[in-house]
Amino acid sequence: MTTSASVPTEPEDAIAAGTVTDRLVDANERYAAAFTDPGMDARPVQKVAVVACMDARLDLHRALGLDLGDCHTIRNAGGVVTDDVIRSLTISQRALGTRSVVLIHHTNCGMQSITEDFRHDLEMEVGQRPSWAVEAFLDADQDVRQSMQRVRTSPFLLATDDVRGFVFDVKTGLLREVDPS
Repeated sequence: MTTSASVPTEPEDAIAAGTVTDRLVDANERYAAAFTDPGMDARPVQKVAVVACMDARLDLHRALGLDLGDCHTIRNAGGVVTDDVIRSLTISQRALGTRSVVLIHHTNCGMQSITEDFRHDLEMEVGQRPSWAVEAFLDADQDVRQSMQRVRTSPFLLATDDVRGFVFDVKTGLLREVDPS
């Protein structure tokens, strides 16, 4: 198995019309034409940091009723609490005043369909071992519990009392809270 073989490529006619990045830049120009500075501070109004999966099906602001400026959003594959997430949460809390952490995994996550063999396969393909762990998991609830524990036991974080974890159902849009024990 090669890790790049499963990445879809764009059809030839899409390339002729411009790249995805070109379309994003064009959209930004339209956005900027009507943009007015909201006059916000970098500190989240709700003093909350949300850690979630990068899955494109999760529209976190809409799902949580959040507006621009309400939260810090930290996303990665699986929504797993890694060293880099702890880094971001530490900056979020210590420099920018957040005090609550919400962790969100979701149903039908791609991280449940791969294994740590992905890392080995990648090393075989490119000739270099990745410095990071895949952090694949089988049970979203258990991984949320592990993520909550990683946040609660980090010596770098100031606020670890209000840490809650959820699984977002991609079919219904509902959050289900995960019992930390």
